[in-house]
Amino acid sequence: MNVLVAGGTGFVGQHLCRELADRGHSVTALARDPDPTDLPAGVDTAMGDVTAYDSMEAAFEGRDVVYNLVALSPLFKPSGGDEMHDRIHRGGTENCLRAAAEHGVDRFVQMSALGADPDGDTHYIRAKGRAEELVRETDQDWTIFRPSVVFGEGSEFLSFTRKLTPPVLAPLPGGGKTKFQPIHVDDLAGMLADSIEDDAHTGETYEIGGPDVLRLADVAKLARKAEGHSVRIVSIPMGLAKVGLTVADAIPGAPMGSDQYRSLQVENTTSTNDIDAFGLEPGELTTLADYLGVSSPPRS
Repeated sequence: MNVLVAGGTGFVGQHLCRELADRGHSVTALARDPDPTDLPAGVDTAMGDVTAYDSMEAAFEGRDVVYNLVALSPLFKPSGGDEMHDRIHRGGTENCLRAAAEHGVDRFVQMSALGADPDGDTHYIRAKGRAEELVRETDQDWTIFRPSVVFGEGSEFLSFTRKLTPPVLAPLPGGGKTKFQPIHVDDLAGMLADSIEDDAHTGETYEIGGPDVLRLADVAKLARKAEGHSVRIVSIPMGLAKVGLTVADAIPGAPMGSDQYRSLQVENTTSTNDIDAFGLEPGELTTLADYLGVSSPPRS
């Protein structure tokens, strides 16, 4: 199939492009400033911004499938303000769907997020939820993925965790009790690729998580253990964290704010892990501990 991957030079996009190309699909990565060296041989590039329809519309011509992976991170405040979540996640999806319809694309795969809800607690979750509503209203065959945090070489989740938790002594809101279900990028890429090769995935929304449910504190300990360090978690009361991160909303350049505080109050885990829809069992997936080359997470 002829596949366009919007956001194809990003973290997940690069792995997906490689997986699709290895399966014999013709793949083009769409990005604002694509660098072919980020991609495997045989993957083409197209330049375009999903928030600017005219800049990317032509790239949809002749495609059988479009993946929309373009996203901002929920871990940090967007440099352009919280409204950027709506502009990119909802508005960008709207433009991709419009271009797909204009050029007769048969299939559309949307990367969403666990907890996506148009009435959710954060700008990120609300924008993702509104984008999902648009996808479900389209005439194309569609599939929606809602993954937990994704890890692998170059993952933002691990670098974010290391920033929050310096070696030896690490203060974390609520003691780092927020739960995540990290999924390895190659495991996710395989399922994303599978979704276009079987019509059974049409019209489905999949919650995807890894084999382990880990607290943020567990992830921090694993990440530091992989570097040969130990870390002691010190709990910051959530009320104090709320005050600090709310104040940070008004500080230009502050990496986190009230949206990030609200995110830490919500578990990032699946209600029913839908990996079985792709013939997988938890034991077949890569654990975060195995990826880091350390033993299972220590419990405090």
